[in-house]
Amino acid sequence: MYDIIIIGAGAAGLMAAAAAGRLGASVCVAEKNEKPGKKLYITGKGRCNLTNACDTEELFNHFVANKKFLYSSFYAMTNFDCISFFEELGMKTKIERGGRVFPASDKSSDVIRALWRECLANHVEFRFCENVAGIIQNGNSAGGVVLEKGEKLKAECVIVATGGLSYASTGSDGAGYAMARRTGHRITPCLPGLVPMNIQGNIPKRMQGLSMKNIEMHFYTPQNGKKKELYREFGEMMFTHFGITGPVVLSASSFIGEALEKKQEVYAVLDCKPALSAEKLDRRIVRDFDGNPNSSLKNCLGGLLPKSMIPVVLDLAELDGGKPANRVTRKERGGLVHILKEMTFPVRSLRGWNEAIITRGGVSVRDINPSTMESRLVKNLYFAGEVIDIDALTGGFNLQAAWSTGYLAGISACENKKSH
Repeated sequence: MYDIIIIGAGAAGLMAAAAAGRLGASVCVAEKNEKPGKKLYITGKGRCNLTNACDTEELFNHFVANKKFLYSSFYAMTNFDCISFFEELGMKTKIERGGRVFPASDKSSDVIRALWRECLANHVEFRFCENVAGIIQNGNSAGGVVLEKGEKLKAECVIVATGGLSYASTGSDGAGYAMARRTGHRITPCLPGLVPMNIQGNIPKRMQGLSMKNIEMHFYTPQNGKKKELYREFGEMMFTHFGITGPVVLSASSFIGEALEKKQEVYAVLDCKPALSAEKLDRRIVRDFDGNPNSSLKNCLGGLLPKSMIPVVLDLAELDGGKPANRVTRKERGGLVHILKEMTFPVRSLRGWNEAIITRGGVSVRDINPSTMESRLVKNLYFAGEVIDIDALTGGFNLQAAWSTGYLAGISACENKKSH
């Protein structure tokens, strides 16, 4: 008999276990993998962008779904509390561009190790390679879990921290949704989140591997003869053999998914030089051309564009790259400026679950008490992390939601146990 059983040893599960263990609860974590933090290990290309150092109030602005639901959990464990938590466990952190917080070592394994040690120091028990088949219910109350092999583990409280559907290879197979559904909870439709985009045509493939910084992209869908803007952001993107990816594209995927699901046309528009107006960009091009009047057009663009982009831009602007710079007309220059400011790509679709960083959708927040993470339908049953219908943009916000909801679920379950 345990005080608390936690299903899943990912970010939310480990944080819940550490928080409850610190308060003296007897905790058992059931995990289907052979070790903890398998998805954490590959987060942020193995560097683990564990939170963001923006003002705590600012956190909410980066959430796409159900930001108000997170108010209590974010103030139970703020982003700065989170940084202090890891620093106190001996893991130094650093802040990079955009407020992104990483382990100073750039190793996600250090994040996992810090949590693992804290759990063990507080006598948390782990059961690895254990699939949970279901939640034991005593009337309207959770009373433990049944393992796939038939063994029953009893507990006063159960925390579901199974993750979503992204990166299935790490064990995220949607099992938590099935458990939630069987206990009467609503599940909002699940879609891949923070995912690259497939683009029609071969233009991206011609620039495959080209990474662009300080660009601006916006995404729109045609509606009643107008362009309805879906998302706009300044930052970085990258061309691939199938289309586009990078931070701006991944964040945009959360805003265009619905339009694509409805079979609406969606276009991505790239501004290669957002710091320059069309007029200033034209003057810059004239300066470059005047400096090399007899050089070919393609050679004059080297100071303005990456090498692999030049032939593509010239083709899109329908210009002859061999033409001398001093023979380029004002109209042709205007076409060049237009392509550099509004390079447009039809988005065919989003990439699949195997490339999604997060899951959009999950256990409905209407069925969870936001001030404790306890189910409104089943007593002593809690939810934490990606299994809940919450999702954010890139930059450490999704992991902060996992830490905060995990922490709140852990301490709430302890308080619940004490009140019995």
